Amino acid sequence: MHSATLLQSLLLASASLSLAGPVWPRFSVDNTHLEVLALRASTSVNAAAVSDVTCIDKNTNIVFHDQNVAELAICGGIAGTIEKCGGNPETTTGTSGSAQFTLKAATAGATINISKGRWEQCVRAARAICPTGSMSGTCAGGASTGNVDFTLDSPSS
Repeated sequence: MHSATLLQSLLLASASLSLAGPVWPRFSVDNTHLEVLALRASTSVNAAAVSDVTCIDKNTNIVFHDQNVAELAICGGIAGTIEKCGGNPETTTGTSGSAQFTLKAATAGATINISKGRWEQCVRAARAICPTGSMSGTCAGGASTGNVDFTLDSPSS
């Protein structure tokens, strides 16, 4: 009889413990995602650097590192000490792994002469609007006349 009372007490105690608070699901966030968020949070965004941003497909998997490499691969490469798009092309692409930027002067007959700083500001501002996936928009300035239209997508798309 004593053991039955003890068992009932234990069952009642465990039931009240399990009802004491909500059970929250556990989520796991990849460290890469947290690093990207930290980098974006520590960098200022100039909203005026971009316009007409469209989020094409938020589920397109574009790796952050690939995006950064593709960003500096436009115009045959603007990484390192190169500060401006050379060669005055009307269009250019930058590709790396899962990311491909395609740029085109928005005004017919104009050429792209965008600086590295302006281009990086443009991409940061666009990513503030479309944090993941593929996107398109217009960089303010960056051409011999007018603006530069761009698209970021996966090269396989």
